[in-house]
Amino acid sequence: MSNSIVYVVITPVRNERDNLPRTIASFVGQTIRPYRWVIVDDGSTDGTSEIVDEAAAKYEWITAVHRADRGFRKPGTGVVEAFYDGMARLGAEGFDYLVKFDGDLTFEGDYFERCFERFVHNPELGIGGGTICRREDGGLQEESRGDPAFHVRGATKMYRRACWDQLGGLIKAPGWDTVDELKANMLGWQTMTFPEIKIHQLKETGSADGNWRNWVKNGVANYNSGYHPLFMAAKCLRRLFRRPYGLGGVALAWGYVKGCFDRVGGVAHPDLVSYVRRQQINCLLGKPSLWSKVRPEYQNS
Repeated sequence: MSNSIVYVVITPVRNERDNLPRTIASFVGQTIRPYRWVIVDDGSTDGTSEIVDEAAAKYEWITAVHRADRGFRKPGTGVVEAFYDGMARLGAEGFDYLVKFDGDLTFEGDYFERCFERFVHNPELGIGGGTICRREDGGLQEESRGDPAFHVRGATKMYRRACWDQLGGLIKAPGWDTVDELKANMLGWQTMTFPEIKIHQLKETGSADGNWRNWVKNGVANYNSGYHPLFMAAKCLRRLFRRPYGLGGVALAWGYVKGCFDRVGGVAHPDLVSYVRRQQINCLLGKPSLWSKVRPEYQNS
């Protein structure tokens, strides 16, 4: 793999004092380091800002950005606002790949090298990323099994430059990390998680918001992504019988209904909504669709 690949990384962080140093160490140890890494401190109050400044002072390829503390979390929205503050610091610099990366991840030294190999060998791949795992029984176990094959977790999104330019950016709302890949597929790109490339997330996804708020946020995100009501009903029913039993399905449904009332008309473009709902109806009818495939090793999960 050539070191000529130019990639830039933006990492929004908020109160990650215990985890960010390990993420920084993982980046420092990469076989292919980023050209620029912008770490955006989103109003941390626990000492994270000092860690960001120390890293920026030590490594010339790391840039620190600080945002004022708004006094509360903005699930699904604040992270994108912080991301765009990081984008502003990149200016007009050229890059081959843009990466949105969380500050609570650790990964092997060849993580980015292996990911870029997948992009190089597949010119139609627009968005990709490693498999988010947590440590269980002495090994790394995928945090969320059974995701559709097209889905790439928001914690580690890698965008090919041509795909990013076509997307026109991210929506500033819950569901940003689904709308982007759905739109990419509509435009003819492929999106996928790389099952053999694992990455360790140091805290469970959604843990900062609590189970109820996290699943409600997911329901709002599904509405924002243009999900068909029938497909959403089927998803909520299925979720009732998975952990957290009952709560997840009810919270998803409430979030979706909440989205209907809060954002009449939605946030996704009508063309994208039509595309998404056609795919979902095909799935319900047993026809080929984006949702017809899950990663092979988890088809029976």
